[in-house]
Amino acid sequence: MAKHIGPQHGWPEEYVQRYQQAGYWRGETFGTMLRERALEHPQRIAVAGNKQRLSYEQLDRDASTIGAGLLAGGFNAGDRIVVHLPNIPEFVSVIFGMFRVGIVPVYALPAHRITEIEHFVNSSGARAYLCAAEHGGFDYCSLADTLKERCPDLEQVFVIGESSGRHTSLQALMDGAADTQLPATAAAPQDIAFLQISGGTTGLSKLIPRTHDDYIYTLRESARICGLDADSVMLCALPMAHNFPMSSPGFLGTLYAGGRVVLSPTPTPQDCFELIASEKVTQCSLVPPLLMLWLDAAERSKPDLSTLRVMQVGGAKLSAAVARRVKPIFGVTLQQVFGMAEGLVNYTRLDDDQDTIMETQGRPISPDDEILILDDNGVPVPPGQAGHLLTRGPYTIRGYYNNPGANQRSFEDGYYRTGDIVKLTPAGYLVVQGRAGDHINRAGEKISAEEVENYLLSHPGVFDAAVVSVPDPYLGERSCAFIIPKNEKPRAIELKKWVREQGIAEFKVPDQIVFVDTFSETAVGKISRKTLRAQLRAQLEQTQHNS
Repeated sequence: MAKHIGPQHGWPEEYVQRYQQAGYWRGETFGTMLRERALEHPQRIAVAGNKQRLSYEQLDRDASTIGAGLLAGGFNAGDRIVVHLPNIPEFVSVIFGMFRVGIVPVYALPAHRITEIEHFVNSSGARAYLCAAEHGGFDYCSLADTLKERCPDLEQVFVIGESSGRHTSLQALMDGAADTQLPATAAAPQDIAFLQISGGTTGLSKLIPRTHDDYIYTLRESARICGLDADSVMLCALPMAHNFPMSSPGFLGTLYAGGRVVLSPTPTPQDCFELIASEKVTQCSLVPPLLMLWLDAAERSKPDLSTLRVMQVGGAKLSAAVARRVKPIFGVTLQQVFGMAEGLVNYTRLDDDQDTIMETQGRPISPDDEILILDDNGVPVPPGQAGHLLTRGPYTIRGYYNNPGANQRSFEDGYYRTGDIVKLTPAGYLVVQGRAGDHINRAGEKISAEEVENYLLSHPGVFDAAVVSVPDPYLGERSCAFIIPKNEKPRAIELKKWVREQGIAEFKVPDQIVFVDTFSETAVGKISRKTLRAQLRAQLEQTQHNS
């Protein structure tokens, strides 16, 4: 039986008291949050998508039924279940059902495949896996079959949609809830509410424990800063398991404010423009590559975006040139967002001057967000100079779940080393310069160079491999793999197919492959992989500049 993970929030007692006394942590839980909204305005639509419309009352009722079904099926508070769903209303029903009975969702992205899902199951100790039967042409039931073979301790698979009887349907789970009494209190405010995934910048993603108290604080403040209220309509275009569309302010912040969440099956302009017009959407969040796609499409098609008031952009740095196109084309206020699933979130404010909105990535949510900007030797940099960003505060975690090695590398005296290089303006706004580590930020998706290199090195025709990031005007960054072949040079398409067949997310497959006879002579055994990657990146950029 899975072990109850309990509080494990990591904040020392003095900080717990500080954050409670400051009013940041108010003793709220997600289960009670939804119940309160359902009592306040039961018939107001909470979630719309996939030809469904759920009122707050219906959402609350479905959540209770799902929670009762899980209890009837032998699950207990503290158990973990990996949730692998696209943007459908059931995503919201399922996670609130788990919150209601103290079960901990482990979020996976729709793009994740067997390698990532197996890792999440094993590293979280999940007892079950919950997925859609099919999405975007991919058969998740077959993934579930493979998962059960690889993870014999996985007890149950739940499927939304047609599963040919191989797995338990969500409806069967709900039907099994009859006569099951829900506990009055299943989770404490400082219990772990869910486990998110990190960007995976040094291999497969780490698990991020978020408590009810700390995460609901971010929802409350984000909703205030972003101007959400009960009349707000938030379009969720990005995959909703990402932290950005979940809580900044995202669909959870919108539900906290009593507004309506509209779920788009894809982030394409065609799907989203139609929803903005029909649902009278007021706010939306995008990553820069999607924003550029939307801007170009809006210039051509002139869609009705008259109800849209705020366009948030985050996940990767937005260039000032693109930022300046937002208001003339969309007629909305741009809001830049910079943050991380581990905690710290920064916003430009809606009433900031245009230079601040265009040129910075915002300032922190909380007065108690502590920020250090250090040079390579750990010394604070002079004001206005770039350095490594470290942070701690009332919603920044103090450690990853079940990962002491990563905690030793990433945390010191409660500060989280973000891996970002930033500058701080005199007004307290951050300007993101880039990343310190070896990872690729491809359209907002974080890719570990080391992970992809390991897949390439397992190919029988590869002697050595180095994966680097390359600037890209559309994606922000794309990935390029430098390959030294063993004997006969394999084809690039063959190597891409090999990486894809390892069962990983498609966005991790190298965009470009370059074959070389050798890396620099000084590289072999004498410099770090990080330095080697930097050399290869510079070499590629120089070649492209000269061509």
